[in-house]
Amino acid sequence: MEIAELVRRLARLQVSSLSDADKTLPVCDPAIGPLLPDVTLVGTAFTVRSDGDLLGMIDAIGQAGPGTVLVAATDGSPLAASGELFATEGRRRGLAGIAVDGWCRDLRGLRRVGLPVFARGTTPAAGPAAGPAVVQVPVRFGGVEVQPGDLVFGDDDGLLIAPPERVAAALERAEEIERVEAEVAAAVGSGRSLHEVTNAAEHLRAVAAGEPSTFRFQP
Repeated sequence: MEIAELVRRLARLQVSSLSDADKTLPVCDPAIGPLLPDVTLVGTAFTVRSDGDLLGMIDAIGQAGPGTVLVAATDGSPLAASGELFATEGRRRGLAGIAVDGWCRDLRGLRRVGLPVFARGTTPAAGPAAGPAVVQVPVRFGGVEVQPGDLVFGDDDGLLIAPPERVAAALERAEEIERVEAEVAAAVGSGRSLHEVTNAAEHLRAVAAGEPSTFRFQP
């Protein structure tokens, strides 16, 4: 499947649905989340090391192309690796967003720019731009090994990063999960109980009896 088609279809889904479709897909440390609410981040990883120094980010944002996500590994640095100016340039260049395994700053400015930014939080302190710049190398990000070109998929629930082929393999199942869950939500919204639109009663009986069973929705 072409990356563009994969990104287009992912953008209509929730990260939780993809995670449900393949529970082995690598999910980043849940401490890394969106700094802006109600955003979806989907793109290919452009990796950079930003271990307390900003030169790597400056180099990366000058190279990264449209649809990419800057994925910044910080090695635990307490300094901000990104802020309003990087987000503004990222928006101008058509980047999909910025993800930092660490800290950002300029939250007010980030809200104005509107580019999806994921991080552990904010701090006003940033480091120098002395270098060296290290980009497009494998990095460890939020406990996940990330290669340049991996797919980055994030929303309010968190961030998932995986090779495109693994995401593609789970995509149809994720779409089916969302279709069924939408039917269940509509049924519950119309007055039916959750137990009526699942096999909960049967599943509870089977589990209590030590029999094999799988919980499922049946709208």
